[in-house]
Amino acid sequence: MSPGLRRPSFSDSDSDRLSDCSSTSSCDEEEVNCRMSPNWCAYRHVIERRGFRLDTHRDVKQWYQHYWESLIAQGYTVTRDSPGYARACSGNDDELCKDAGLPENLFRGTRCRDGTKVVIKAVHIRSREYDVVRYLSSPALRNDPRNHLIPIQDFVEVPRENIVFIVMEEWSSQLIPETPCTLRLFLGALRQCIEHAVFMHMHHVAHLDISIRNLLTDYRHQYAYIDFELARRFDGVHHPRIHGCRGTEVAPELEQGGVSDPYKADVWALGKLIKRACSLTGYHVAELSGLLGAMLNPNFEQRPTAAMVLKSFDTIMAYIEESRLQMCSPLGP
Repeated sequence: MSPGLRRPSFSDSDSDRLSDCSSTSSCDEEEVNCRMSPNWCAYRHVIERRGFRLDTHRDVKQWYQHYWESLIAQGYTVTRDSPGYARACSGNDDELCKDAGLPENLFRGTRCRDGTKVVIKAVHIRSREYDVVRYLSSPALRNDPRNHLIPIQDFVEVPRENIVFIVMEEWSSQLIPETPCTLRLFLGALRQCIEHAVFMHMHHVAHLDISIRNLLTDYRHQYAYIDFELARRFDGVHHPRIHGCRGTEVAPELEQGGVSDPYKADVWALGKLIKRACSLTGYHVAELSGLLGAMLNPNFEQRPTAAMVLKSFDTIMAYIEESRLQMCSPLGP
């Protein structure tokens, strides 16, 4: 862990909702898909009955204390003047302590039986996000090794209030937690990103907000997608088209007010993710340039499918020499 104080991130994208992505859009659809701001105190005991605790002031103080102790053990000098710690010290130990860095629909917590850290997200029970996440977490899909959805611990439904709490494992937004990192590990991370897009598209799901901000790791070389607020299922639709979608990485045809194939919009965003990841890590893999050019083609009909991208990516990896795969990032220590 680096000396800079940063709790694992699980923040949403800048986009609040998907607009005009279907001709069936309505005020009711917008209402059920908009971001929720629940009164977390009112649902505290409902969540506890399912075996999870929302973070209290005591929990947050303990987290900082353990974090500082780990830094001291590594030889770092620490100062205990974090605003988050000061805020945790200002309240009653048993009161809930919301992470000020998270939006109102997210709350940190703990699984009671083993202390596993979780993040709990509140969504409307009829939202597209709940529909997609529940589908990808179904018994038939969740154990597929190609499925890189963030592990879901539980769905806590409160039907009378049209709300459901999605309980997810808390992973980190640090793309490459290890330093130094080899090219093999880096390309392995990218492959998981591509593979999950293939998996989603195979099951008629488009994420529609693929970005480096919506990719997390468990520090054990596993990567996962989060934030399905904009995601859509297209079961039974052979040639789906979308328009007006807003996300972190918006394909040019959508940016210009045109229509697009949702799966090809994902491919565009995936290409941008790969480019940004290469820039952040210092890995500039020349062999990827042709593939990225195809993924970022301004004509969506000429972009490859996610499955084609994965096949090309595997071919590229096979031709990279082992000695080069073991090289560390130029941005490493």
